[in-house]
Amino acid sequence: MTRPPGRPNGSARMNATVPLWIEALVGALLVASGIASIVAAVGLVRLRSFFMRMHPPALASTFGVWAVALASIAWFSALASRPVLHAWVIPILMAITVPVTTALLARAALFRKRQAGLDVPPPLSRT
Repeated sequence: MTRPPGRPNGSARMNATVPLWIEALVGALLVASGIASIVAAVGLVRLRSFFMRMHPPALASTFGVWAVALASIAWFSALASRPVLHAWVIPILMAITVPVTTALLARAALFRKRQAGLDVPPPLSRT
């Protein structure tokens, strides 16, 4: 079975052009995601305590994932000439899991500090 020349895998959409404004939007979103990752890394290195270090990566990774997902949606929707929304699954799952993970890490660190007898805020419950 032979394929027509210039059409890899039989796809007619491979050579579709994307408008310049979509390319600029995708580029800006990807650059913003990269900047967010750099800010998270700097925050991780510069901040002193574990509790202060938790926030930059959590916030920046959530923003970065949203920016990459929006760039993906814009790019593939422009290529397909129809809305391509399956990339929404990734940021929705990140929006659910990142705060839960951050809260669990904070609770575990507080527990360890309390067990070691270090100065931490008192527990909220009296039990």
